[in-house]
Amino acid sequence: MPKLMESEKKSAPYPGGLGPFTGRDPNVKKPEWLRQKAPQGERFSQIKESISQLKLNTVCVEAQCPNIGECWNGGDDGIATATIMVLGDTCTRGCRFCAVKTSRNPAPPDPMEPENTAKAIASWGVDYIVITSVDRDDIPDGGSGHFAQTVKAMKKLKPEIMVECLTSDFRGDLKAVETLVHSGLDVFAHNIETVKRLQRLVRDPRAGYEQSLSVLNRAKQSKEGMITKSSIMLGLGESDDEVKQTMMDLRAINVDILTLGQYLQPTPLHLTVKEYVTPEKFDFWKEYGESIGFRYVASGPLVRSSYRAGELFVQTMVREKTKNANGSLL
Repeated sequence: MPKLMESEKKSAPYPGGLGPFTGRDPNVKKPEWLRQKAPQGERFSQIKESISQLKLNTVCVEAQCPNIGECWNGGDDGIATATIMVLGDTCTRGCRFCAVKTSRNPAPPDPMEPENTAKAIASWGVDYIVITSVDRDDIPDGGSGHFAQTVKAMKKLKPEIMVECLTSDFRGDLKAVETLVHSGLDVFAHNIETVKRLQRLVRDPRAGYEQSLSVLNRAKQSKEGMITKSSIMLGLGESDDEVKQTMMDLRAINVDILTLGQYLQPTPLHLTVKEYVTPEKFDFWKEYGESIGFRYVASGPLVRSSYRAGELFVQTMVREKTKNANGSLL
């Protein structure tokens, strides 16, 4: 199914008569808790220069992430986190929430990208890295092999590094999922993005709720101990019951880690924000998620699927280790 033309986007309705989905909604004002300072700092500049020299892409830049300054500078804990985007900077899909540029025929992947990515990450001295990508429906395996090469290159240079891959759905190709799972990665992440009712509005028609669940399920089943992770955006018109059902569906396939964040409209041509969810409501979702069995839930207005990934992972593992240790003493 082809993408909507820009003129069609401006007038297309939400399902259920929720109103136009582009332009700026004058009735929805951005609250103070979402305002961020412009990124700066010495470490930010160093990482930015390194990425530029090695011609790497990051989702931090391409997707206009609001946390780029905090993550690259290391935040309060001093741990720098960056999310490298492989397979180029141009996506073959046109999801209506995403600022990454799109094309039906993007340039072929750089064969040196896995090695260059590994070298860059090793030079930063980080202990945890997230690799993500644009969707590449033009490549037979969706880019799974390229992902796997990148993971292997990093593990070869720095065996102790923990690697998370935030992947596309590989068009539902479960063999591609298995290829990546067995590359040496530590966390397999794939975002379901939104509740079931809003999937067709928010995501490209080639994506889908059940397809995303099948990808996450296969990743979990393919390798014992594989940690799986997903993410939900809030503020797109979803109901509380729909969010709860989505969380239950993810737990039914044993997804370990969940992030919930506020959808922010990148341009007037993207989906409008229907609601700015309060920090208190995000706290509620964290408590609810942990009550139904997620090993860890990161939930907040500025949380993104790769936000402070290393810190999140360490906290989760420490909590699990403490729980197991206490249990063995009983």
